[in-house]
Amino acid sequence: MKGVNAVAGFGGRGDRVSSRLIVGVSAVGILLMVFILLFLILNGLPVLRSVSLREILTGMDWYPAEEPPALGMLPLMAGTLAVTLLSSIIALPVSVALAIFTAEIVPKKARGYLKVMLELLGFIPSIVLGFIGLMVVAPWVQLTLNVPTGLNLLTVSMLIGFLIVPLVASLAEEAISAVPNELRDASYALGATRLETVSKVAVPYALPGILAGCLLGIMRAMGETMVVLMVAGGAAIIPRSLADPVRPLTSTIAAEMGETPVGSTHYHALFFAGLILLLITLLINWASLYLEKRGGMR
Repeated sequence: MKGVNAVAGFGGRGDRVSSRLIVGVSAVGILLMVFILLFLILNGLPVLRSVSLREILTGMDWYPAEEPPALGMLPLMAGTLAVTLLSSIIALPVSVALAIFTAEIVPKKARGYLKVMLELLGFIPSIVLGFIGLMVVAPWVQLTLNVPTGLNLLTVSMLIGFLIVPLVASLAEEAISAVPNELRDASYALGATRLETVSKVAVPYALPGILAGCLLGIMRAMGETMVVLMVAGGAAIIPRSLADPVRPLTSTIAAEMGETPVGSTHYHALFFAGLILLLITLLINWASLYLEKRGGMR
């Protein structure tokens, strides 16, 4: 009896240590996020002394080196949203289809290999993908579509779509695989086919997890830097066609921060652009957590 009590006491102390460690690590992560947010606020808000918020959000011209500087970020935000939207349209249906195929259709012996392949695709460095896009995909798009340049919205969206497919497919596959087999068995017992079971039982049950994975993929696309820096074209304009070059917020920050005098209006404007980007990604992240919470409450 003493041995049982001793083991129970040891387990209780171990649980307390583990829980405190998890809480401590979580607190450090939250503090780091708060620090990053405050850092961006402190370095970004001073730009409002020189330019109004309305000019930044609605201005069409981005010429930060002029006197006075033109800091209209509407084309940059439009470029970010256009690349994110088009890459999501390209990648998300493919990702969900791959997830359904991996979780429900492919034989069990091949399922592990397919999952490993998806994970390996997810480890491709973005700079390598950008180099391939610059040397191979962009010339092909230019010749095929007969456009002035292959460095445009369509090319960068295809590459970013390829970049986020493994992430979304892996998360969606885990959500579908987590559907209890009892639900599938009940569906088959009622005479449903495999297609009906997948479309009317497995996918609806796993929908919160699938949507959360899609939102994380969208956030990944919005925050991508190297591919858009190399392949987007770098023109600060609102795209009106798929062949137009774009200049998203991420590539603007990456391209200009290294040559910007510290403390200048341009310097603070780039931090303000980072603040806008962070707030958008935080909103998407909260939406993802909300969907996961709803799925857990089912």
